[in-house]
Amino acid sequence: MAKVAFLGLGVMGYPMAGHLKAKGHEVTVYNRSPEKAQKWVAQHGGAYAPTPAQAAEGQEIVFACVGNDDDLRSVTTGENGAFAAMGKGTVFVDHTTASANVARELDAAATAAGFGFVDAPVSGGQAGAENGVLTVMCGGDQATYAKVEPVIASFARMCRLMGPAGSGQLTKMVNQICIAGLVQGLSEGVHFAKRAGLDVEAMLEVISKGAAGSWQMENRGKTMNADKFDFGFAVDWMRKDLGIVLDEARNNGARLPVTALVDQFYADVQKLGGGRWDTSSLLKRLEP
Repeated sequence: MAKVAFLGLGVMGYPMAGHLKAKGHEVTVYNRSPEKAQKWVAQHGGAYAPTPAQAAEGQEIVFACVGNDDDLRSVTTGENGAFAAMGKGTVFVDHTTASANVARELDAAATAAGFGFVDAPVSGGQAGAENGVLTVMCGGDQATYAKVEPVIASFARMCRLMGPAGSGQLTKMVNQICIAGLVQGLSEGVHFAKRAGLDVEAMLEVISKGAAGSWQMENRGKTMNADKFDFGFAVDWMRKDLGIVLDEARNNGARLPVTALVDQFYADVQKLGGGRWDTSSLLKRLEP
């Protein structure tokens, strides 16, 4: 069993840290709002630290799952950041969906200080975090990854090293590109079916067993038809992620016309007041 810290107890981090504790690891938590951390300790046990540095002190592995690049820098290299307290041979694992550039930056800082870094963004949403079945895509060196893979398994059903630092974030970008196109196609299909007078649930049941089937169809088709959009990953978060994707595409020359278009469609959803709706709410801009 490992001695670990977890920084960031949002909708993903809170249950992920809980799985670590349930699997027998010794867990210290930090959250920007201390009330959330204290609630976690009351529910799961473990310990609370008031700063990232204090949480990281003496730990073998420090996990983080925060909002964006700036939040990540704040808890790592900022004032009272975790990096200053980490010992030689320890590992920092970042589950934030962030840029590949910040992953490489933090990997270099960690290497210079004598500890390891793995960028490890996740897919599976809030439900995946709560059920401990996330997919984790990692960047880093093999030896460092090998140290943390068994511990990440506490909340993952799939974990794989994709290449050097930044590769996990690049893989997560591909994940978001694919989701954006799928959800727009599903939204248009449901919209068309309604206008055509089809039984939408029957239609989804039939075509989900063929080549059009997808996780989004199986898990979001019926809720979209029912005008329910309170299932996990929010539009505001998706737009943040797609912004990272489009920035990276500008750097590497990738052409992403559909992704850029769907990003603007999500902007329309935000204008409708749907920033906290889940990503399947693309349907709402077709049927406001």
